Amino acid sequence: MTKPDIRPPICDYEGSNYRTEFWEGKGRNYEDQVERIALRRLLPKRGHRLLELGAGFGRLTSEYQMYEQVVLVDYSFSQLQYAQEKFGDSNRFIYVAADAYQLPFRAGVFDGATIIRVIHHIADVNVALRQVRRVMVPGGKLILEYANKRNIKAMYRYSRGQQSWDPNDLQPVEFVELNFDFHPIYMRQRLAGAGFTTQRSMPVSFFRVGALKNHLPSKLLAGLDGLLQLSGLHYTPSVFTLNTAVGSSPNNLNSDSLFVAPGSGDELVRDGDTLVSSRTNQRWAIRDGIYDFKAPIDE
Repeated sequence: MTKPDIRPPICDYEGSNYRTEFWEGKGRNYEDQVERIALRRLLPKRGHRLLELGAGFGRLTSEYQMYEQVVLVDYSFSQLQYAQEKFGDSNRFIYVAADAYQLPFRAGVFDGATIIRVIHHIADVNVALRQVRRVMVPGGKLILEYANKRNIKAMYRYSRGQQSWDPNDLQPVEFVELNFDFHPIYMRQRLAGAGFTTQRSMPVSFFRVGALKNHLPSKLLAGLDGLLQLSGLHYTPSVFTLNTAVGSSPNNLNSDSLFVAPGSGDELVRDGDTLVSSRTNQRWAIRDGIYDFKAPIDE
């Protein structure tokens, strides 16, 4: 009897043209530039292995040169193929199709993680953050970006009666299916509950307004944004946070064996182009150099 899938719904970009329809040539140079400014401020000087959760087509992967190895994880196999075309196959880059609720990694194999433009698609933030904490070593650094519900536009619209939800209410708001905005206090609480302490929080994208972006150079706006990121004015549509994994947990950072069966944690053995559970004999495919953990082969 097949067990029912009790995982929360997943936002799936499989087969989409997200790279070309949303980013490339679509007037979002400003957003890309300010996110890179924030990342560079928060990233450590060096690291061993980074989990890039929701890596997509690898838009920001080039920023992680300080890490010896980068594991790109996304639910969309096709987005990972774009990233693979850009960065190639090597020991430094590992491509994994999986969901955030059942990460297929053994505990304590990452000392860094990034979640950028992803958490707003996560229906159960608690489960996802606990999964990230599980696979990190104590002291590991997580850079998390989230969509801020307490932004100036939302506050203005609420004051004018143009939206029903209160930006100051702590609970997330799902303004479109699987698109959530979060209050800064709520997100800090969720991080703490998952085993992280927040060291730094930065407002980002002060000038995400079409009229400004259409009439002023993106480099100028990004430069001003970079200065305001240090202001502490958390009323922007995007917030970046730097968090440290705390508490006791395994440290397998030097292990060459990264993968376990998602959900069960069973040991996996390589058999050709598959990984096989030592307990259940379930198999997951390795397709064109991408580890596919979206579902076992026999499902």
